[in-house]
Amino acid sequence: MTFTAATAPATRCKIAIIGTGFSGLGMAIRLKQSGEEDFLLFEKDQGVGGTWRVNNYPGCACDVQSHLYSFSFEPNPNWTRMFARQPEIKSYLEGCWAKYELQERTLLDCEITLMNWDEQEQRWQIEDRHGRHYSAQFVVSGMGGLSTPSIPKLNGVESFTGKLFHSQRWDHDYALAGKRVAVIGTGASAIQFVPQIQPQVARLDLYQRTPPWIMPKPDRAIGARERRSFARFPPLQKAWRGALYGMLESRVIGFSISPRLMKFASEIARRHLHKHIQDPALREKLTPDYVMGCKRVLISNDYYPALTQPNVEVISSGIREIRANSIVDANGEERPADAIIFGTGFTPSDPLPRGVIFGRNGVDLLDSWPLGPEAYKGTLTAGFPNLFFLMGPNTGLGHNSMVYMIESQISYVLGALRHLQRNHLPSLDVRPEAQRRFNEGLQDDLGKTVWNAGGCNSWYLHPLSGRNCTVWPGFTWRFRQLTRRFDADAYRFGEPLPHLSLHGVLQPPEVEA
Repeated sequence: MTFTAATAPATRCKIAIIGTGFSGLGMAIRLKQSGEEDFLLFEKDQGVGGTWRVNNYPGCACDVQSHLYSFSFEPNPNWTRMFARQPEIKSYLEGCWAKYELQERTLLDCEITLMNWDEQEQRWQIEDRHGRHYSAQFVVSGMGGLSTPSIPKLNGVESFTGKLFHSQRWDHDYALAGKRVAVIGTGASAIQFVPQIQPQVARLDLYQRTPPWIMPKPDRAIGARERRSFARFPPLQKAWRGALYGMLESRVIGFSISPRLMKFASEIARRHLHKHIQDPALREKLTPDYVMGCKRVLISNDYYPALTQPNVEVISSGIREIRANSIVDANGEERPADAIIFGTGFTPSDPLPRGVIFGRNGVDLLDSWPLGPEAYKGTLTAGFPNLFFLMGPNTGLGHNSMVYMIESQISYVLGALRHLQRNHLPSLDVRPEAQRRFNEGLQDDLGKTVWNAGGCNSWYLHPLSGRNCTVWPGFTWRFRQLTRRFDADAYRFGEPLPHLSLHGVLQPPEVEA
């Protein structure tokens, strides 16, 4: 927990926002709309967009409908597909960044490597990877849980001499045409890029640990007439967004209230599998043996057809070792490989490395999370004053749009800032007992859901404690209710400082259906 020697005074701002995806940009836009101008956006990449910039593998697309997977305060009538693809979502976010003139408040190529709470100054002292220093009264983390790639520890992987990369770090300069490619993992990314690369490669060996449940994807192009209608009649688009929200929200009944209802959805998934996979042996490999919803439910129309092609083999026996130019499966069969692509997802239960964020008394954030990430209302952790998490612990979803959750949290953060402004307070810290009570109730609710009671291991659960620190266990409108009002009783505050204030009257986001 040491800072490098500073060569220049620290750049000061009132609010530091880390990340420029939906969370970071949404926070910045809402602050600016409220009249608050004293903030900086920190982005480790060379451009904005967050996960929708760095994930640019072939076939990358959203699995939530476009008109719901966007800001309520910045509707886009020009989505060209029901489920937008990565370039279009990235363009949307870049458009928001430009429209609200956030360029001058954005620091690109500025990865934060160290944050330390200064009790005396009541501020966060921050350092980036270039050794530059910053100081902020508040920090809003918009890094999200799906930002750190998960790469399995496989015997001999360091000896591989071919091309090796994770789907998030796709090497577009490497030509896959005619190559023997091994894909490890069958998560959401893999089922999108496998059908895209299958026609190009000479051979595709797909190493599957657990088959996912896959539903048909109700995707289609949105015609020019529909787009014109949405542009000319904004209430029509708002009504469509509300209808999508209601339809997706109803799915929580099967996930959280009555998991037995997942049997009906699983029958649709089985029919989808049987429709495309005729070979009995392959069909058996691709049939899940766990309760639907226990792991992430995926949607695709082209994944199964790709696996039936003559240049594809699905290996479900596991991997014994990786050699210089091949992979040996658990049965001892060796298959040559020119390239290995990991489609193994991310680490939401371990979103940060140790030694980055230090709160009161120099405590590392990870040491305050012995059972996995935990926060009050997914937003603040005791002992880390003035640090807000967007897409924080237990705000993830299995049934609806994360943008709705993000906007709810932004509203809560604005409420907290508004309270501090009115009372000339420099800091807030959630009471440990409030955080404990909230999370005890949360875990009780999660115990009844398919994610906890489904009988399988998934990335929703912390790998050591088995605790679900990822998913929100119920209706998203309930989360919005809980975050609509800032509950000051749950916090301790620093001593009032009359000279401190935030500009403007901070207003919460508009409530959407």
